[in-house]
Amino acid sequence: MPSLLINLINRKVVPCKFYRRLNLRNLSNSSMSAAIQPFKGLTDRFNGVTVDSQKENCELPNFLATLEESMKVWETSKKRGIWFKVDIQQSDWVPILAKKGFNFHHANTDYVMMFRWLPKEENNVPSYAHTMVGVGAVVVNDKSELLVVRERYGFTNWWKLPGGYVEPAENIVDAAIREVYEETHISTEFHSMLTMTQAHERMFGCSDLYFIVSLIPTSTDIEKCDREISECQWMKIDEYLDHDSVTELNKFFIKTYLNYKSNCITINCKHGIHSLLKKAYTVHYATKIDEK
Repeated sequence: MPSLLINLINRKVVPCKFYRRLNLRNLSNSSMSAAIQPFKGLTDRFNGVTVDSQKENCELPNFLATLEESMKVWETSKKRGIWFKVDIQQSDWVPILAKKGFNFHHANTDYVMMFRWLPKEENNVPSYAHTMVGVGAVVVNDKSELLVVRERYGFTNWWKLPGGYVEPAENIVDAAIREVYEETHISTEFHSMLTMTQAHERMFGCSDLYFIVSLIPTSTDIEKCDREISECQWMKIDEYLDHDSVTELNKFFIKTYLNYKSNCITINCKHGIHSLLKKAYTVHYATKIDEK
């Protein structure tokens, strides 16, 4: 009987399973479209937005659609610099971002930062950090002896001051104290800043700032770091100033130390919190001291 009725009304019959598959597919597509939400990101004080892939992960099949939806929102709301901090776990985002006009800004061991400038005016996104910061220490004991080292690698024949590179988020004075202890096992405390030297085209093509800090030793027994140092010792200041294996620049540092000492000059440091940025800072300033 059903077949007869169908023939009578001259209609084609489509199996119910097909309708169910079709409706489910359409429902899935419409749900996917509805589920595409723009990245939230974090708005900075320059009206830019930063998206962190670790905080807002997006599966690769949905990434392009989510990015395009986000760009519409950001362009409409007149955002400026758009930043994507892409963790190495989401590195497959990188070629998609590149095709959408994002450039590389900087990278670390586990992420890459990409950006795109939206306004019509000139791009004023600053370049990434381009200066390395190093520190050396003038450590003089109560016998007027200077703590000096020879490196295991590099310029191995020269007597130099203990020191090295400043770590990220490390204060210059703290770096000097740390480096002296790591290389010689001598404990110290801060006395004065002495000099700051600027040079260009150094490691990785960066500029270089080299700070010399005067430290007071609180221990005397040397234990050299075999990994970095071939020799270290207490050397008379006069001997150091006359030594053929000491650079003129290092001799200048010691002469500056002696000049500050004879004129009762010190460059002290003061810590504070910036009233607008609410971030910690350290300011260095010169002052006269009374050694009586």
